[in-house]
Amino acid sequence: MHPITYDVAVSIDGYISGPEGNISKFAQEGPIVEDYFARLAGYAVAIMGKETYEFGYRFGLKPGQNPYQHMRTLVFSQSIKLPDDSDVTVHDTTDVKLLKELKTSSNGPIYLCGGGAFAGSLLSMGVIDLVRLKRAPVVLGGGVSLFGDSATSPELRHVKTQQYDGGYVFQEFEVAC
Repeated sequence: MHPITYDVAVSIDGYISGPEGNISKFAQEGPIVEDYFARLAGYAVAIMGKETYEFGYRFGLKPGQNPYQHMRTLVFSQSIKLPDDSDVTVHDTTDVKLLKELKTSSNGPIYLCGGGAFAGSLLSMGVIDLVRLKRAPVVLGGGVSLFGDSATSPELRHVKTQQYDGGYVFQEFEVAC
């Protein structure tokens, strides 16, 4: 069985993007970004909600295009409209059975790409196995929170912490089932 890993940049006040989806205050280059790209190469499947998928349009992603060519990508949404010949698969429901089947059938680890509400939903379902945080030394003051409005409070086991220049910190936690 392969883990679902939430691997995301986050501000010290708990936001994965600022107001209006602003991510400009997060590192765009350097060792913490290089390490993130190295981890991305190890994922086999990407899962995300509609808002995260459509966020890619700002950076040139075309509707139906796979943002991660080396991964199978699944978008969970009841309302997204993509071309019939899309390179991504759309699921209109997010249920525990489907996600557990994905963990069993995947040919490698699963990258939970975001966003906060979708991650919060998966956390509430108990299907997230690892949380990897690229903590940025910035305060965004609002935007998309790490786990949306989820009130779930699972037990976490610290796995790793790595410090980077400029106050950036990478942290990894296992989520207790």
